[in-house]
Amino acid sequence: MALAWSNMNIGLGSYKKTMSFEVSCSRKRDRDRERGSNNIHPYKVVEITPPPKSLGVRCLPPNLQCGESVTIEGQAYTISAVTLRYQLRKGKYEQREKRLDVLSTGRYLVNLYLENLLEQS
Repeated sequence: MALAWSNMNIGLGSYKKTMSFEVSCSRKRDRDRERGSNNIHPYKVVEITPPPKSLGVRCLPPNLQCGESVTIEGQAYTISAVTLRYQLRKGKYEQREKRLDVLSTGRYLVNLYLENLLEQS
């Protein structure tokens, strides 16, 4: 019985390790560190095709816009929406979250084609 219990503890320990993660994006120059600006920012990325699927937190350039293409784990996606959320804290608004809603590039093109057909009818 003690052997089975130790195996269970090992399994739980590895499960806890997979649940926690840390995202750190590096800065390119020491000069940028002094100014406080980052060249790469973390985004929460969600594929919005039903059902929505979280693609995790990714470090991407700060100036992404709708319609741009990004590659995540070898798969090409097109940005459908960029959402920035702010929170009022001590009289100032601070950025709380950056989120990208993406579609696979093939799905994005099919949606554009179908919208075009709908407008023409």
